[in-house]
Amino acid sequence: MPEGDTVLRTCTRLHEALAGRVLLAADLRWPGLSTAELAGQSVTEVAPRGKHILMRLDSGWTLHSHLRMEGQWRISRTAAGPSASVARGRERLDRGDRGKDTRAILVTEPWTATGLRLGMLDLVRTAEEGSLIGHLGPDILSADFDLPAAVGNLRSGPVGAALLDQRNLAGIGTMWASESLFLEGIQPWTEVSRLEPGQVAALVERARKLMTANLPHAMPTSTGIRRDDQNTYVHARSGRPCRRCGTTIRVAQIGPPTRERAMFYCPTCQGGLAPGDDGRPVAPLGAR
Repeated sequence: MPEGDTVLRTCTRLHEALAGRVLLAADLRWPGLSTAELAGQSVTEVAPRGKHILMRLDSGWTLHSHLRMEGQWRISRTAAGPSASVARGRERLDRGDRGKDTRAILVTEPWTATGLRLGMLDLVRTAEEGSLIGHLGPDILSADFDLPAAVGNLRSGPVGAALLDQRNLAGIGTMWASESLFLEGIQPWTEVSRLEPGQVAALVERARKLMTANLPHAMPTSTGIRRDDQNTYVHARSGRPCRRCGTTIRVAQIGPPTRERAMFYCPTCQGGLAPGDDGRPVAPLGAR
């Protein structure tokens, strides 16, 4: 799932392309939104909130989207005439499974934004955005990020699961949680109550620094190397040797039932196996 740094980059690109421009045409391919009339409205800003994208319009409405696992927004040059851009998007809808990926087409002069495989799409009054994002904790990449509030929210449960709970802290996903916990030497299943407040603060600051440093880049890295299979210490490296100690990197599920997520870790560098991990050999990711 795209994490907060990817979402912020997406919002920046959308804002640069659409802000201050009038929607010449719009086509929302989503239940309940297909008849929405957005043409003639201007985009005032596109802003992130954790992993959520808020496209605000001068009419007092907000188009909200969430990328979930595979969603993305693409920006392309507007075809000759707004109807041409919408028609081209509709053609994609008629080309089988790949065409079904298109969920939104927003046309301005000179740019068209196309939402593909979006996990969520809503149209709400801007004054009522809280109904969609009011549950979120402090945004880790916000300029006014409130570290004490975030640390205060991380009160209970396994620390890895607490980091991933967007109600505590918005924007962190499995990659930055796994990498930050590794770099701080903390076992992901450690109960938050067993950590000192300073340890929790350092963990959150580590994640924020990593994510901030990666904002300018499409290829994220915690190692400083921007090449596949060399850009992380533990994430997506189960079955491979730890870059520090050589122990086999492992992966296990973390989080409450129905909301489990994969967490990668080094049992030597991070103080032991996950609960229920019997220590049996792990095949390298992708080799199973």
